[in-house]
Amino acid sequence: MTRITRRAAIGLLAAGGALIGLGVVGGYLLRDALKSVTGIGMMGTGMMGSATQADMSSYMNLFDRHTEISRTVEAIDGGVRTTTESDAPELVEQLQAHVSSMYTHINQHAEVTCMSSSLPTLFRNSTGYRRKLTFTARGVVVTETSSDPQLANAIREHAQEVSGFVRDGMPAMMRGMMGQ
Repeated sequence: MTRITRRAAIGLLAAGGALIGLGVVGGYLLRDALKSVTGIGMMGTGMMGSATQADMSSYMNLFDRHTEISRTVEAIDGGVRTTTESDAPELVEQLQAHVSSMYTHINQHAEVTCMSSSLPTLFRNSTGYRRKLTFTARGVVVTETSSDPQLANAIREHAQEVSGFVRDGMPAMMRGMMGQ
């Protein structure tokens, strides 16, 4: 058996303490970043547009559970048909409520300005494209089309952004908020 010196033991304790300290600081930084995303910071300054605290809470839960959601995107003339589903009943309900809420925001011209570079175009041109939402037993099927090629491209871009959210979760959301 190898003996450890007092100096080595103190060094290991110091290194362990430093790692714990970094973890605590990192946790506080992440908590503060999430607070600003969910409303205490950005929503108060209008950076989230018409997104409510309930909307943000829903978004965060969907991001947290992204691995339980599946999504397919089918390119069609003038846009896309997407299917977003889950086997978890509470996520099915949340997906349906989320898309319904977004369409309510669009129909009321109440722009949500977070996480997506394509949403502003879709909100500002809401009368220039068709939206059809169908609830399924496992989620939603959304068909969005436009005869305007630029709007059709924005529709497709948004579908890809949402697919990134489903695939990557929070990192994709952060990239969207940072405009990357």
